[in-house]
Amino acid sequence: MASLLTTDNAAALQALMSETLFSMGEEQQAASGGFVQNQTQTYIPPAADASAATEEFIYQGDKSTGVLFILRYPDYPYFSPQAEEAFLKTIGALQLNASNVAVLNLANPHNPNDFKRIMQFFQPKKITLLGVEPLSLKLPEIGHNSYMKGKVATVFNTFSFEEMFADVQKKKLFWGEFKTFILS
Repeated sequence: MASLLTTDNAAALQALMSETLFSMGEEQQAASGGFVQNQTQTYIPPAADASAATEEFIYQGDKSTGVLFILRYPDYPYFSPQAEEAFLKTIGALQLNASNVAVLNLANPHNPNDFKRIMQFFQPKKITLLGVEPLSLKLPEIGHNSYMKGKVATVFNTFSFEEMFADVQKKKLFWGEFKTFILS
């Protein structure tokens, strides 16, 4: 019988293989409402339903705070090591941390590149696109370090950390606007 879980995508394999795997007994799973919580949160439906599983996202952090970072790193589960360090320092300076924001990597083949589904699942109030072109999410064009305010959320489009590492001016532009955006 052929396996249903086959991939040769390096980012998907790294995401799967870098997490600690464990199982919960049925009593524990029922008591927790079907949630397994680690650094990456994934919902495990109590009844394995294939259509429900396709609507879930693989992400890091906490979606309940309304702060969502969307990125596209095909070679890493979330950030490159250097970008992750910069990300943690950046959000830390604004009294945020990895456990009270959500990070979504659109390079993960499990995550749909569909803005409406992202909005329904995460219900964010503040979205930061880190190097993700708004047009790839079928959003209107948003200039770098600019905002688009919608009915429910505000989208801040900015550079990837790699772009900021290469250009100090981009880093300065990002920091000035990002502080204003998060603290607003």
